[in-house]
Amino acid sequence: MSDRYTSFARSGAGRAIVKRLGLPDPPKLPRFKAGDALIPGPVLVGPSDGPRADGLVKLLGAAEAEKYHGLVFDATGITSPAGLQALYDFFHPVARSLTPAGRVIVLGLPPQLLTDPARAAAQQALDGFTRSVGKEFGRGTTAQLVRVHPAADTAALRSTLEFLLSTRSAYVSGQTVTVDATPAQHSGSGDLTGKIALVTGAARGIGAAMARVLAREGAHVVCLDVPAAGDDLAKVANEVRGEAYQLDLTGADAARKLADHLRERHGRIDVVVHNAGITRDKTLANMDHTRWDSVLRVNLIAPTHVTDVLLAEGLIPAGGRIVGVASIAGVAGNRGQTNYAASKAGVIGWVRALAPALAEQGITVNAVAPGFIETAMTAKMPMLIREAGRRMNSMSQGGLPVDVAETVAWFAAPGSANVTGNVVRVCGQSLLGA
Repeated sequence: MSDRYTSFARSGAGRAIVKRLGLPDPPKLPRFKAGDALIPGPVLVGPSDGPRADGLVKLLGAAEAEKYHGLVFDATGITSPAGLQALYDFFHPVARSLTPAGRVIVLGLPPQLLTDPARAAAQQALDGFTRSVGKEFGRGTTAQLVRVHPAADTAALRSTLEFLLSTRSAYVSGQTVTVDATPAQHSGSGDLTGKIALVTGAARGIGAAMARVLAREGAHVVCLDVPAAGDDLAKVANEVRGEAYQLDLTGADAARKLADHLRERHGRIDVVVHNAGITRDKTLANMDHTRWDSVLRVNLIAPTHVTDVLLAEGLIPAGGRIVGVASIAGVAGNRGQTNYAASKAGVIGWVRALAPALAEQGITVNAVAPGFIETAMTAKMPMLIREAGRRMNSMSQGGLPVDVAETVAWFAAPGSANVTGNVVRVCGQSLLGA
C-alpha cells in the first residue's frame, strides 16, 4: 500500500509545508541492490589512538574526506565516566559532515563482563549516546552500538560492520549488537553459496522477501508454508529457483515429516528461519481459547519443537544458523494482542537461552523483531493506527519486508559466526519499547 503522506512530504509544496509546521519528514532510504558496494562512501574512524584503530582503518579502508558516509568510534578503551569526553571530541566537529542516510557506529564492551563499576558505567553510557544520536542526526542516518567481547579480534567484526554501514540496514537504528569471541574453526566469510536454507511462512510478505534475499546471497531455499498458500508458495519457490514444501507445522507429526524431508533431499539444513506467524487479535476478556491457542502454537510452540527435532536428528551442522522472528509487540506489548505479544516475547527468551547452549557446536541463534513493516496485514489496519505506526519512529515511515530479510541474511552469513544471542529490532528506531 502506498504511503501518501510520504509522497506528499517529498513533493515541492509538501516539503515547504512539512518544514513550516514541523511535521514528520520521512527521508528517502536507499536500499541495497545486487552489485552495490557494501560501504558506499568514506568512513572516518576514531579515536586515532583507540585500541582497534589500526585494524578498523585497514578493515574499512577509512580515510579523511569532506563528507562521510560513516563515523565509527572505538570506545572500548574508555574506562571511566570522565573518559566519555572523547565521544564529544570526536563527534561534535564532524556531526554535520555525514551524507544523507549516513551511518554512526560506536564500539563498546559488554558491561556485564566488567567488574569495575566506573568502567561499567562508562560502557553503559554508550547505549544512551547512540540511541540519542539515532534520533538527532536525521536524514535517514542510523546509529548503533556494537559491544565487542574483549577476546574477539577486529576481523570478527567484518560481517557486522559491513551490514551496519551498508544500505542493507536502512531500517535498523538505535540497536545494540553483541559480537562474541568465537572459535576460529567456526568463522568464515563469503556468501551463502552451497548452503541450504529453510524459510517458514515463505508464501508472501516478509517470508517471501527472506527467500529472495537468501537466494540472492547464493542459498538454495526450501520455501515452506501451509497447503492453503500452495499457489503463492510455488510462485515464490520458482522465482528463487528453490523448492516449495507444503506443511502445517502445528500438526502432531509435522516436525518429524520436515526432518525426514530435509534428510532425504539435502542431508542437512544450514539456515533455519522461523518466520511463520499469525495474529488473532482480541482483548483478553473477549478472547476465546482458540485464538489464544492457535497463536501460541504457530508463533512459539512450533518453532521451538521443530528446532528441537532438527537438532536431535543432527540436521543442523556446525556453522548452522537459527533465526527466530519476534516483534516489537514482544518488547513493548500491544492492546488486543496478549496472545501475539506473549508468543513473540517467548521467541526472545528462547533465543537468548538457546544461543549459549549451542555455541560450542558452532551454531548461532538470533532473532529479528520487526516494527511497522508495510505488508498486506498492515494495509488492513484502521487508517489512524496505520499512520501512527508509520510515523512513530526516527525514520517517520514504515519499513519494507526486504529490511527484515536483509537482517536475516546478515545473521545467516558465514562471517557472522560470532553474532549470536542477539535480538535486533527492524523498526526504524521505534518510539515504542526499550
